[in-house]
Amino acid sequence: MNFIRATIPDVIIIEPKIHGDERGYFMETFRADKLEEFLGFKINFCQDNESKSSRGVLRGVHYQLAPYAQTKLVRVIQGRVLDVAVDIRRGSPTFGQHIAVELSGENKKQVLIPRGFAHGFVVLEDDTIFAYKVDNYYNPECDRGIAFDDESLNIDWILSKEELNLSAKDKIQPLLKETKDIFEFGVDYYTSKGTCA
Repeated sequence: MNFIRATIPDVIIIEPKIHGDERGYFMETFRADKLEEFLGFKINFCQDNESKSSRGVLRGVHYQLAPYAQTKLVRVIQGRVLDVAVDIRRGSPTFGQHIAVELSGENKKQVLIPRGFAHGFVVLEDDTIFAYKVDNYYNPECDRGIAFDDESLNIDWILSKEELNLSAKDKIQPLLKETKDIFEFGVDYYTSKGTCA
């Protein structure tokens, strides 16, 4: 596996090594030892999630507060998405900035999104299957979001606003500047107990 730090260095792009022949292909999609060696600390993934979506579905931009903050390792099994991670660590030199990576069943790239970031994706092809690991369980009390069209984030979702299909919840998320419940830069959210109540 090839690990690449994105322009926001805490976000990691992972390129698996694909072994293919006329029969098909084989690849390792996750290696805890290699990932932890690169990061320099342990991550204990505890839950796998999967969604199937049609073109234009936008899911995000979501995060969970401590003590249920999550690291996500995301990939696309089939189809294509634009995957986005936003730095929401107040005081960070890259606060409010984002990275956007196209993930597809063809390129097989993955993105590791650490705690302290919000995450979203827009589906670019019908019948797209999106899968991800998280290192903390879902907790609705800690669930938060940011408006996908917050102008301060300047995210180009590729598709026009008219093409997008959002949940009722994601249509009314607050702007980042209106959001008090975010993270603080320099706090270790892997050990911080915190509370989202």
